Amino acid sequence: MENEMTETAKLNQPAVPNKDQVGLKLLRISGATHSFVFLPSDTISDVTKHVFDNWPEEWTEDTVEEHGVLRLIYQGRFLHGKATLGALKIPSGKTTIMHLVSRATVPEPNAQGK
Repeated sequence: MENEMTETAKLNQPAVPNKDQVGLKLLRISGATHSFVFLPSDTISDVTKHVFDNWPEEWTEDTVEEHGVLRLIYQGRFLHGKATLGALKIPSGKTTIMHLVSRATVPEPNAQGK
């Protein structure tokens, strides 16, 4: 019995990435966090869709109606949907903290130097 782990217990375990995976600990405005594991080839859209489809129980007071309003913020910048985690140089084998907010639109990137 001790060696058996129920599906519920597995779901409640922290998501720990292996060396070929990207761990994301997502932080909501409420202060609630949840960890997920992705591949470097996953896009930001893949991430927000997965989070929406697997919405954590501890976020029930903070639900959204569709994945299209979920936005990730990393190092003070909104991440655009087509970018992959690998292209953004999010490190594999580690867990990176990002903010997850609900917002209908994303600001355009700054045209630095123009």
